[in-house]
Amino acid sequence: MSQLRRDPITGRWVIVNVEEPSGPDAFEKEEHVFKGINCPFCYGNENLTPPEMDVFRNSGTGPNTSGWQVRVVANKFPALINTGILDRHGVGIYDMSSGIGDHEVIVDSPEHKSTLADLSDHQVELVINMYCQRAMALIQDPRFKYILIFKNHGPSAGASLEHDHSQLIALPMVPKNVLEELHGSHHYYNFRGRCVFCDMIFQLEQGRELIISENEDFISFCPFSSRFPFEVWIIPKRHSPYFCHMQDREKPALARILRETLIRLKKVLSDPAYNFIIHTSPLDEVNEESYHWHIEIMPKLTRVAGFEWGTGFYIVPTPPEVAAKYLREVK
Repeated sequence: MSQLRRDPITGRWVIVNVEEPSGPDAFEKEEHVFKGINCPFCYGNENLTPPEMDVFRNSGTGPNTSGWQVRVVANKFPALINTGILDRHGVGIYDMSSGIGDHEVIVDSPEHKSTLADLSDHQVELVINMYCQRAMALIQDPRFKYILIFKNHGPSAGASLEHDHSQLIALPMVPKNVLEELHGSHHYYNFRGRCVFCDMIFQLEQGRELIISENEDFISFCPFSSRFPFEVWIIPKRHSPYFCHMQDREKPALARILRETLIRLKKVLSDPAYNFIIHTSPLDEVNEESYHWHIEIMPKLTRVAGFEWGTGFYIVPTPPEVAAKYLREVK
């Protein structure tokens, strides 16, 4: 018999196969074949992208030339654009807004075939520093209410270019998925007087079967009510609602555990396609005590079909405690 599990944050239910769980070999693998032809993100092709907006580069090298370590450019095909006035209006029952925002590409490294799992801890820390730097710059714009940082790895996860990169989109409103977490965590705080994410960390450390790895500042685990097989979250042990307010000493620890977690996923699942999303609170004071930023990593091992779309329930063939065991024990 399957088991129904409820997410304590959003109230979402999932159906978990606890009797006959699927192992890593049960999922179809996505083959990665690198073409590398005239890649706009490689050294020497800086002229193929828009001018760099921000960069970490070696001293003595000029803008829009080789010698960079992490490079940020505007997306050539942006979902939203950064010019113009934010115009919100309605037509009858329909609300509309001009397509104002910002859409940036963060090229994680010059290495064409290297993912975050393959880079050094130092290089991953540079990427994290750039995430924070760009988020802090854009949140100063009063038109923007939310900064979303994400990565699509692999074609089935939505990556249109094979050179590893991340994306940032600044939005003029807080997206629905984030609002669900904010409202759920606020409700939990009002009811119990505690942060639901902090309670989750405490419970994880009591049972430990869902934990993959941890260090002094972060914990990597499979959520009890995972929506997808081998879904992984990384969360700071210190209560903090805002990703871009991370302390400098925490960034090397995040780089280590993020890279380690991605290495484990790569080994166990043969380099799966995945989506990686940073969930953070908008910069306001409403969610200071109730929300806790975190990273969600979702391997693309199954497909969302009619039942999921029709109900909002997810069917999970691998219980998170089984997934965590595979990821924890891989050598």
